[in-house]
Amino acid sequence: MAMKMVFPHIAYKEKAIDYIREFYEYGSEINGTGSLDRYLKEHTYEDWLEKIIGDMDIANIPESRVPGLTYFYVREEDDRIVGMVNIRLALNDFLRNEGGHIGYSIRPTERRRHYATGMLSAALKVCDTIGIKEVLVSCDKENIASAGVIRNCGGVLLREAYSEVFDETLQMYVIKRDSVTGGRDDQES
Repeated sequence: MAMKMVFPHIAYKEKAIDYIREFYEYGSEINGTGSLDRYLKEHTYEDWLEKIIGDMDIANIPESRVPGLTYFYVREEDDRIVGMVNIRLALNDFLRNEGGHIGYSIRPTERRRHYATGMLSAALKVCDTIGIKEVLVSCDKENIASAGVIRNCGGVLLREAYSEVFDETLQMYVIKRDSVTGGRDDQES
């Protein structure tokens, strides 16, 4: 199945709203959306587009935030948003300990089809382009599927710790990248 990373724009408004709606319908946790779920509660999709463009403005990002990139992971065949990924270009103390460089989600009706592995691999290529050599990615210890995706992409468990913020035990993984091969350090050149 051909997939592509798409930077959000107005043409995806209804598809993005539908994406978030599905998480609510299934009572599923929402991650890696660049706060789209929160913006749709209090603002508009258009406001969110302005926010994610502002997230890329490294020189003017507020001190309390970090610069980032947010993408839709879209199936080319039907142009459906299957997943979303948020790539943080820098880390603050909270992200270093509990969030990592990449947050992602796959819509509930598209899970267990290997989309998450493909999307995380595509996000890692973005990290290669930016020059992030040690990519941190976290997940809930109980989320065995997400831990498997991270390990499939070269993740090595760094630590486990209870998060008061999330009220769960988090696992933090590191995926070491090699700028020469554009991939994991264990790849042959």
